[in-house]
Amino acid sequence: MKLKIAIQKSGRLNEDSVRILKECGIDLSTGLNKLRSEAYNFPLEVLFLRDDDIPQYVEDGVADAGIVGENIVYEMNKKIKVVEKLGFGKCRLSIAVPKNTEYKSAADLKGKKIATSYPLILGNYLKKQKVRSKIETVSGSVEIAPSVGLADAICDLVSSGSTLFANGLKEAEVIFKSEAVLVSCEKLEKEKAAILKKLVFRMKAVKRSRHSKYVLLNAPNNKLDTICKILPGMKSPTILPLVEKGWSSVHSVIDEEKFWEIIEQLKENGAQGILVVPIEKMVL
Repeated sequence: MKLKIAIQKSGRLNEDSVRILKECGIDLSTGLNKLRSEAYNFPLEVLFLRDDDIPQYVEDGVADAGIVGENIVYEMNKKIKVVEKLGFGKCRLSIAVPKNTEYKSAADLKGKKIATSYPLILGNYLKKQKVRSKIETVSGSVEIAPSVGLADAICDLVSSGSTLFANGLKEAEVIFKSEAVLVSCEKLEKEKAAILKKLVFRMKAVKRSRHSKYVLLNAPNNKLDTICKILPGMKSPTILPLVEKGWSSVHSVIDEEKFWEIIEQLKENGAQGILVVPIEKMVL
């Protein structure tokens, strides 16, 4: 029995979705215009679909699971469940208005026309803000809506903001933050649920490794207590005596976000020969 997982056949999530599966040790054959692939060394079958279709396929049970953006999950509103956030494909759904438009809060949208491809998420946001606006649903080229007179503002995905700038718009307010997520059917057969559990276990190990670094350093023994307190390892640092008396080698794992702050503290407390190594997988 194989677990069927749907991923984007092209677009911003395709490469990262394939990459995380391969980093999980799953051997896949991928190629141009390929719509289906079976793993050689894991009970997994991959379906390559349009991202908008993935929630429907999972709800209908055609696919058992899928990798798709949170924005699509919440906009499509299908009966599926989010199993794991994957940490890539991060973006934001934002309100944008013409550059010369004054915007202070959502109240400024009252009575305005807003063009978007996400009417459900936008509608829920406006309802929460108690603002009545007219939503114009469009399937593409949302950014040109204000310049052609279709709308006063837009609500669209933003990453760098360069597309907004090129179309005379400015980002006014973020209403939803999104990233790639692993989703599944609400009810899976026992055997498929077990395969999904193994896949999630591997994905978590890959995710942890992306945000962690393995650190090796030499430290004077009289500073070991202080250095061990600085290092926020999984449990406690590994300490090995060096040939040179009075010195030890210390091994630990640190979070990449705190990397430079921790390295500076280690140097201030006598650490030398600090070696930082990337981690391929990290299993807790």
